[in-house]
Amino acid sequence: MSFPLLEAQGLILRFGTTTALDDVGIAVHPGEVVAIVGESGSGKSTLLRVLSGQLVPAAGQVTYRDAQGQPHLLHEMGEAALRRLMRTDWGFVHQNARDGLRMGVSAGGNVGERLMAIGARHYGDIRAQATEWLRRVEIDEARIDHLPRTFSGGMQQRLQIARTLVSRPRLVFMDEPTGGLDVSVQARLLDLIRGLASELNIAVLLVTHDIAAARLLAHRLMVMRHGRVVEQGLTDRVLDDPQHPYTQLLVSSVLAA
Repeated sequence: MSFPLLEAQGLILRFGTTTALDDVGIAVHPGEVVAIVGESGSGKSTLLRVLSGQLVPAAGQVTYRDAQGQPHLLHEMGEAALRRLMRTDWGFVHQNARDGLRMGVSAGGNVGERLMAIGARHYGDIRAQATEWLRRVEIDEARIDHLPRTFSGGMQQRLQIARTLVSRPRLVFMDEPTGGLDVSVQARLLDLIRGLASELNIAVLLVTHDIAAARLLAHRLMVMRHGRVVEQGLTDRVLDDPQHPYTQLLVSSVLAA
């Protein structure tokens, strides 16, 4: 197996007297989708913020390997290097699409900005790629000059995905990407994410409380509770034969719903 694209060991983080992360480790390999699941307050979103460089842990380290396979300690990188990483090799899909979009910029401009950040300069090529990506995420290309605030919530989320993936990042962080959307919209969005992740061979680190979404998208599953990893493994194995009582409770609650 290849070296992990992203690897963390011994992560510890406390907010006052609350332990948010307690000796957490994780590895994500190229092209792999890993889901982190757990109830609210389990530490999963905090872990995502640490792994994406938004929070600094009290202990432990996060290592990222670049396209040449060279390791870099994430929290020793400067702010400029982190911003460059987020524009190129990485992407982030927020639960609220408005946090990942420029609401005063057209749909095509949102996608085009990401291309310009990696060096694209030809207006015709940028607009053509933006048009193609709107099609790929099932947005009518006639809406290319419309502002995102005129879109539905599901369309805004699909636009955020187009903006994130147009530069073909190697790793994408997704924080509850289907949260707050209608069930039918969620299903279409999950199918879209699954297809694009497979087609582009990108690694995805997905935070979700939705077991069904995790089963559909993830190769591996990590279950968190009170800042600790209580179970992890291949998704089907964990969900079909959960070993930890908390995982059993999560799975049974979904079956009973």
